[in-house]
Amino acid sequence: MSPTRPGRPAVVVVGAGRLGGALALGLGAKRWSVRVAARSAESQRRARALGLTLATEQDIERARVCLLCVPDQAVAAVAEEMKAQLPRGAALVHCAGALSLDALGTPQGRVLGSFHPLVAVSDARDSLAGNAVAVSTRSKALRETLERMAEDLGLRVLRVKEAQRGAYHAGAVLSAGGVVATLSAAVEALRVAGISEEDALAALLPLTRSALRGVEARGLAAGYTGPIARGDAGVVAAHLAALPPEVGAVYRPLSRRAVGLIHHRLTPEARAALAQALAEEP
Repeated sequence: MSPTRPGRPAVVVVGAGRLGGALALGLGAKRWSVRVAARSAESQRRARALGLTLATEQDIERARVCLLCVPDQAVAAVAEEMKAQLPRGAALVHCAGALSLDALGTPQGRVLGSFHPLVAVSDARDSLAGNAVAVSTRSKALRETLERMAEDLGLRVLRVKEAQRGAYHAGAVLSAGGVVATLSAAVEALRVAGISEEDALAALLPLTRSALRGVEARGLAAGYTGPIARGDAGVVAAHLAALPPEVGAVYRPLSRRAVGLIHHRLTPEARAALAQALAEEP
C-alpha cells in the first residue's frame, strides 16, 4: 500500500460487505490507512478476497475514525462493542441512512457522526465516485474529516439535519428501490402484452436511462415525456383498461404525481380530462 497521505487519519471499517468493502477499497486507493474489522469468518474471507487488510487489536487502538458498515439493527450493539475497543478520542460513525446519531448511544468521550453514501452498491468493487453522501455530526473537526473523505471518494456532500433524517432517507429509497419497483410494474405490463421478462428488461432499461438523461440535462419537469406530458387522457384511459389491477394501482398515483409536476404545460381542459381518467374506480 502507498504511504498514507497527510491529513488522512487512520480508519477502521467494521464490516466487509458491499458498502464496507467499497469504502475500504476507495479510501485505500486514495492512500488512507484503512483496516477492516471483519466480525465473522465469512466476512474475513470476503475482505481477504478483496485484498483488504484485516484489523488487529493494535490497529483498532490506533484508529481515529471507525466506520460502522453493518445492518441497521446491529448498529447500536456494534457501537457499544467498538466503544470498548477504540481509543477515547476516536470518532464513531455509522453508515446507515435511516438512523440518527442517537443510534450510536452515549458518546462516552468520543465524537459521533454518520456517513451515508447515496449509492446502490451491488458489489464491493463498485466505484462510489459521481454520487452523493449524507453527512451528519455535531463536531466541526469530524465534519471536515468526513468531507475530506467524501472528496477523495468523489462524493458530493449533503448535510442532513437530524430532525429531517426520515424524509431524507425516504427520498433516497424512492430514487433507487422505488425505481426498481416501478420497473417491476412496467415489466409486468409488458408480460400482459406477451413479452418475456428478459426481453422487457432489455427494452425498458435503455428507455429508463434515456429518461434519466433527459432529467439530468433539463430538470424534472422539462425532462418528463409521454402521454401525460401531451395531455392525452384517451391514451391514459386505454392504459388503465389494459393493465391488471395491481399494476394500475402503481400507474395511477405515479401519473397523478406527473400531472402535478408538469401542470403548467397542460391546458385546464387537459388537466380535467387526465384527472377524470386517473380517478380511482368506485
